[in-house]
Amino acid sequence: MKTYVEVFVSSEGAKASEILKILTELGFQPSFGEQDFVYNWRREVVLPEILRFVDKIQEKLRGTKVLLKFTTIK
Repeated sequence: MKTYVEVFVSSEGAKASEILKILTELGFQPSFGEQDFVYNWRREVVLPEILRFVDKIQEKLRGTKVLLKFTTIK
């Protein structure tokens, strides 16, 4: 399974390079196309596990003023 993230940055928030650093430290890889980053789970996961991961991402990005759109597919 893979989780894709589309990132929307604000001119009033953190720099895009800072967001890149945080997301890559969490295991995301930059992506080109509709999504900006992809996380490869390398296995099947269930919704509660995905939500815990999203909570962790939100915690790490708190105060950066970014908006995120998550999509997880098999």
